Amino acid sequence: MIGKLNHVGVATPSIDASVKMYKEMLGATSVTEKWAMPEQGVWVCFVNLPNSQIELIEPYGEASPIHGFLAKNPKGGQHHICFEVEDIIAARDDMKAKGATVLGEPRIGAHGTPVIFIHPKDMGGMLVELMETPKGDAH
Repeated sequence: MIGKLNHVGVATPSIDASVKMYKEMLGATSVTEKWAMPEQGVWVCFVNLPNSQIELIEPYGEASPIHGFLAKNPKGGQHHICFEVEDIIAARDDMKAKGATVLGEPRIGAHGTPVIFIHPKDMGGMLVELMETPKGDAH
């Protein structure tokens, strides 16, 4: 069921400051423009790596779910890890059948494909995102 690691989500109080750090400290050379996803309550940007991506997420608006994370981790930090799956509905149903808490229904994520999140209590303390494998140039 589990596919490749797509990205590691990192919450940050400032995408701009984080991009600067990834460029200056780690030599990142390929970074997408920051864009808003108001329906998810976040600003998003990707640091492209040879084998994966770092998804930088910053709160968008007062209702952003990232505010709670940043209240506990003011400097930011690892928020989630994302794996690809072939069929998001089958993955959702499989996770529920195994007793996992699926947070909400599938919705469109930053790559333009359906995603779900699995509660950390069922995944060794880590929030896990499952995303349907992008088709074509959606990566």
